[in-house]
Amino acid sequence: MLNKFLSSPFLRVASRYGALSGALVLVFVVSMFYMDTHPFLVNPFLDPRVPVLAIMLFFGLKEFREDYQSGQLYFGQSMVLSFLVTLVCAALCWLGILGFASLVPEFVTGFIQLATEQTKLFTPEDIDRIGKETFQQSLDELKRADKYYMAGRYFFQTFIISFFVSIILSVILRRTPALTGDQ
Repeated sequence: MLNKFLSSPFLRVASRYGALSGALVLVFVVSMFYMDTHPFLVNPFLDPRVPVLAIMLFFGLKEFREDYQSGQLYFGQSMVLSFLVTLVCAALCWLGILGFASLVPEFVTGFIQLATEQTKLFTPEDIDRIGKETFQQSLDELKRADKYYMAGRYFFQTFIISFFVSIILSVILRRTPALTGDQ
């Protein structure tokens, strides 16, 4: 039974699109780092994971619906498939960031330095709005940052980004069989 599940089209589609997503996101992370834009300090609306996950989830869900489900796709199926794609993508990103940070220590030190410089630009009004305790907690957390912290942060942020993209695409791509009066 487990063998049947592991060889199912559901997992094949999820692993293929998840692996492709993870590889593309890692290429963006490394490219952005070498273009003097640290990928961990990018505006969330400009994060490369948003378009990569949107495109890969769209094509993965559409392939599963058309090729394996005879044009039918339920919301629950698409959310589970999206979760699996995201899991594979996030796991590859986690491993890739750990590996890259091990090979290029400037990845971590550069992040800490740039983030510290950004926090020094906060005005007293900004700190009051955020809360002094929260601001200080963020600074303390930043001082303890290492490659595991960064990889874990990226892992969990990938799920948050994917969750919203998954809901939108699951609603758009779902197709259920029409109910007829014969039932």
